[in-house]
Amino acid sequence: MKLDYLFFGAHPDDVELSCSGTILEARSRQKTVGIIDLTRGELGTRGNANIRSQEAAKAAELLDIQVRVNVELKDGFFETNEMSLLKIIMLIRTYQPEIVFANALDDRHSDHKRGADLVATACFLSGLLKIETNQLPVWKPKNVFFYIQDKQLEPNFIIDISTFFERKKEIIRAYESQFFMPQSQYQHEASTYISSALFWDNLEAKARNMGQKIGVLFGEGFISKNAIGVKNAEQLLSSFF
Repeated sequence: MKLDYLFFGAHPDDVELSCSGTILEARSRQKTVGIIDLTRGELGTRGNANIRSQEAAKAAELLDIQVRVNVELKDGFFETNEMSLLKIIMLIRTYQPEIVFANALDDRHSDHKRGADLVATACFLSGLLKIETNQLPVWKPKNVFFYIQDKQLEPNFIIDISTFFERKKEIIRAYESQFFMPQSQYQHEASTYISSALFWDNLEAKARNMGQKIGVLFGEGFISKNAIGVKNAEQLLSSFF
């Protein structure tokens, strides 16, 4: 299946936390979307890899996306090497996304930056004719964008998710083992950075901060390594609220 957008996350829940509002907006326009999880999140303090897989499947159902795949690289230890690059290249060539979204270029968790570098490199190599992948045709996405995670990085553009923010929180709650929910069976497990009650306040504050920058209620920000071009000044009219 050819996809319009393909979102990569180092761990299950990375995409949902950072840009599930953008996915919901895309699906509202009937765009085809896939998520690729690089690892199973097996080093996560709470729950385990099998639970995370079940939670990821539930989130994918709520997002109404077309594809979710786990590459099963090693959580905490994956590298940008030939093996991992070829796995990502094959997925890019299989799904032929127009736009790829990847982890933050700089963040608290070292897997996030490594994931961003891995995906960006694979997107470039996927367009090279002499890299063979079981007769899959070469494919280079038109753009690779990086979502913002824990660190408050300055975005190059922001997507208005005001209509979808409450739904975004519902989707994040699919990861019951990871986040604060008083009635959850996992609340007795060790506390983490994201399992405190303050997490939900911080999530909303970040989305409000992004929204404020463009004059809307809630937003999700993205970074581009390359300049973003438009064909003419008329196209800029849709960029202002």
